[in-house]
Amino acid sequence: MTEHRAQDTPGTPGTGRAPSDGFDPARSAGPGATGFPVAPGTDPEALRARALDALLTARERTALLTDSVDEKELTAQHSPLMSPLVWDLAHIGNQEEQWLLRAVGGREALRPEIDGLYNAFEHSRASRPSLPLLAPTEARTYASDVRGRALDLLESTPLHEGGRPLERAGFAFGMIAQHEQQHDETMLITHQLRSGPVALTAPPPPEPSGAGALPADVLIPGGPFTMGTSAEPWALDNERPAHRRDVAAFHLDTAPVTCGAYRRFVEDGGYRDGRWWAPEGWAMVREHDLAAPLFWHRDAGQWLRRRFGVTEQVPDDEPVLHVSWYEADAYARWAGRRLPTESEWEKAARHDPVSGRSLRYPWGDEDPTPERANLGQRHLRPARAGAYPQGRSPLGVGQLIGDVWEWTSSDFLPYPGFVAFPYREYSDVFFGPGHKVLRGGSFAVGEVACRGTFRNWDLPVRRQIFSGFRTARDA
Repeated sequence: MTEHRAQDTPGTPGTGRAPSDGFDPARSAGPGATGFPVAPGTDPEALRARALDALLTARERTALLTDSVDEKELTAQHSPLMSPLVWDLAHIGNQEEQWLLRAVGGREALRPEIDGLYNAFEHSRASRPSLPLLAPTEARTYASDVRGRALDLLESTPLHEGGRPLERAGFAFGMIAQHEQQHDETMLITHQLRSGPVALTAPPPPEPSGAGALPADVLIPGGPFTMGTSAEPWALDNERPAHRRDVAAFHLDTAPVTCGAYRRFVEDGGYRDGRWWAPEGWAMVREHDLAAPLFWHRDAGQWLRRRFGVTEQVPDDEPVLHVSWYEADAYARWAGRRLPTESEWEKAARHDPVSGRSLRYPWGDEDPTPERANLGQRHLRPARAGAYPQGRSPLGVGQLIGDVWEWTSSDFLPYPGFVAFPYREYSDVFFGPGHKVLRGGSFAVGEVACRGTFRNWDLPVRRQIFSGFRTARDA
């Protein structure tokens, strides 16, 4: 997620807005907090092993993102609205200390004097480089010290159903693993925004198999389905509770909109024709003189883009990336279609028409694998449209998980019966028409922070995030 601040403008980055950012656990999960119920049959020891793996995986990625630059780059601010990478590094450790060591473990504070420095809401991004931040070596040592103590705590903490709210089913440990992965995604955005070479490498994603046989869109039958979850142990408050939704029949793209399709919109004068744009979007286009997605430019008759320090030709068959909600909405109007609602997106991603139940993921209830989805920075780009046939939904919709965050037409609103936990500021204060919902995750999202119910939200002007979209039409 991103840290939502009203002063952000198109093309400028936000920083990590993730579970536990900048809040005091002592007041957030107090005596009145009841926590979430635990699904029958949940194995606390399996969750303990899962938490260990999630925490170690996240820390390995954090090390890769911060060890791949020198101290000068680590402490630099690569945009006036972007935190230095070293701030994210120490913030990860500080939030882990506050929520795990202090709130769960009842331990004495290791570095109470730095809590305010790494509170995401006390200091604007522009002001963070001027703060007395921990130096890189000190930040690494601090985060490592906290992590060692947190892993010891994980071994001894009871995770059974009747435990304290933060401990139940290992919720706090899962929340912190998600928090770190979300900041890892933020740091990857920083690497994309940095000038000069980027010392990150990854193999290309797999080629599509049988993509030519895929229809452009498929019919999603109308009727009720179960949206949200009351069973996923580490689901966050805005994903809960499970509830019934009725969705009319509609058609949905089988893959995200590609760069080639979006290029046709650009070349047809899409950025010069106000007919396709919401009024605020058209004002954004004119104010910032936008003519294409972020990082695209035209040279010698061809479209090029910058991707992690390398300039390359825009690939026609890859999902379009770095577009705002306004751009996605304008393209859909130009194409005679629309963005799907959040309910439509989730029905397409989770509903099994044979059993009638909602699955954890499009392919079923099993965890993601490299054959099913492009997640976790395994690749540094989306896969071509039509990839990952093993990850398709029962109705034949592909790439719903991973590759690109997908804008929906829906405002970020609470579900019926919503209860804030472990603090109100994570979701509740952002509900309303100011933020649009994104679904599905991207290639930069950690597996622990991505599922069929996961809800991201952001300002409709955002372009620097790893966002794309797919379109729908009424049946």
